[in-house]
Parts: sequence; C-alpha cells; structure tokens
Amino acid sequence: MPPVHSSSYFQMDNQAILSLLRHTAGEKRSKSSSSGLLKMFKLFPMLTSGCKMVALLGRPRKALLKDNATTGTIFGYRKGRVSLAIQEDPHCVPRFVIELPMHSSLFHKEMASDIVRIALESETKTHKKKLLEEFVWAVYCNGRKVGYSIRRKQMSDDELHVMQLLRGVSMGAGVLPCPNNEKESSADGELTYIRARFERVVGSKDSEALYMINPDGAAGPELSIFFVRAR
Repeated sequence: MPPVHSSSYFQMDNQAILSLLRHTAGEKRSKSSSSGLLKMFKLFPMLTSGCKMVALLGRPRKALLKDNATTGTIFGYRKGRVSLAIQEDPHCVPRFVIELPMHSSLFHKEMASDIVRIALESETKTHKKKLLEEFVWAVYCNGRKVGYSIRRKQMSDDELHVMQLLRGVSMGAGVLPCPNNEKESSADGELTYIRARFERVVGSKDSEALYMINPDGAAGPELSIFFVRAR
C-alpha cells in the first residue's frame, strides 16, 4: 500500500483524516484478503429480485461484536442515490442518516476496487454540536469530491422501510423488497443494501472513522468512512 500522503485514493489536504488513515497505513494487503464481504459486494451487478431478503453471512462471530463496533448500512435504488445509516445496534434507531450525492451505479463500481474510502467533511466553524450532529457535509469518495449532502432530521418512508427489514441482520448484502409492488417495476430499479460491522476510532472531537470489520478475520479494512469537522 503506498504511503498515505501520496496515495491516489485520497487527496484531501486534511491533517485530521490523514491522522485517522495512519490507523491502518502500516498494515500489509494482499488480494487474498479481499474475501468475505468484499467478494459479496462485487456480486451486486448479478443480484436480481430473486434474492429478496438476504443475510448471507449469518450471525457474526462473537469476537466481532466488540463494544466499540457499530453498524453501518449503505442502501438505495439501483438507479437512484445511496443513503448511509449508522447505528449503535441493528435494533436501535440510527444516530446518523444521510443521502450521499452518489448514484448506486457509481458506488457499486467503486466497491469493485480493493479499497473504498468515503469522507464526509463538515465546514461548520462552531463546536457546540457533537460531530455527527452537524447537518451540511461535503462528500468525497476515494479522494474525489462528489458533492454536498444534508443529514436527515427525520428518515424518509423508504429509509424507515429498510431499517425495519434489516432489524435482525448484522451483516449482509443483497436486494430488499420495495415498499410497494409499484416501485419494483419503477425506473429506480431494485432496492439494494450493504450492511457491515465497523470498528469506530475517535481521533478527536472533530474527527472519527469507521473501519469495516472483515468477517473472515483478514487484516485491514476494505471500506472506511471518515467524519471530519473543519477547525
């Protein structure tokens, strides 16, 4: 893996994110470590409406369910935008929900690579709120700015639908039933999801990161999500 400061995957000039990246900068990678969830993510183009509800990995090992682990879900219609929801537990109400300025096709394409880094940067200057309570975020994917998003104050009907269907799922990926039959044949296509457990690393009150926990125990996360607030 190339040094963090020269990596083509991440080009933001932000010391808080660079500090969090060093959490895994010294870990070696190999193609064989891209198994588990990552291999399953690469199957997205082949998934069809035949797999309506899937928890392909079943119940994770107890070792994965650490106190500092959290649940992250990325979901959306194939021809629409993807949303991100973060929960302390799959049975809890998400503490953070946002629709990312990324179409599902672009996100699935990025997931076909070995490393995916999503960064959300709040440009708010005040520190009266907790980091994940900020509303406006600039969104980056593998170093490229893809636009701005606003955190949801309330979940949409579709987002509530997904959270309810996945209450019993700790890890998995696939296609979910749409809220109603009409949407299944709509221009938006099928409703896909990825759910995984993440290790939460807090750098400071203005920065934290989520590193995906690979279920097969392979070293190093394949998907990382960073939250940074401008100082």
